[in-house]
Amino acid sequence: MRYLVTFIFVVFAFAKAYSQNVTGTWKTIDDDSGEVKSHVEIYKRDGKVYGKVIKVLDEAAPEKPLCVECKGDLKDAPIIGLEIIQGLKKKGDEYKDGTILDPENGKTYTCKIWLNEEDSNKLMVRGYVAFFYRTQSWERL
Repeated sequence: MRYLVTFIFVVFAFAKAYSQNVTGTWKTIDDDSGEVKSHVEIYKRDGKVYGKVIKVLDEAAPEKPLCVECKGDLKDAPIIGLEIIQGLKKKGDEYKDGTILDPENGKTYTCKIWLNEEDSNKLMVRGYVAFFYRTQSWERL
């Protein structure tokens, strides 16, 4: 019996630790329509957090959508595989001091992300310039 209780405790501890991790695949949700727009993979590299688009779900988008509004080297880059979140550093319960690119308008914003306190399967993603910001809630796949 003691082994069963220990096993159950270990399983729940691992499940809780996994669910509190920002890495993984997330569904991006359109602010206005509430529809899923894409899947973004969040991952760690060299101690920082990054995110890239792995799937675009917009039926109106071309089969291989491009970042036509992006500037410089990213101009007309394929959106699938595009690293839209870059260089976030863990500070407390948040990851911040990085950037996020909005492929729809080609603009880059300061970014921070954190897990929703009430539901760790929701990732809060905030892009901002000075005191103006927009926060989206992404859902874990």
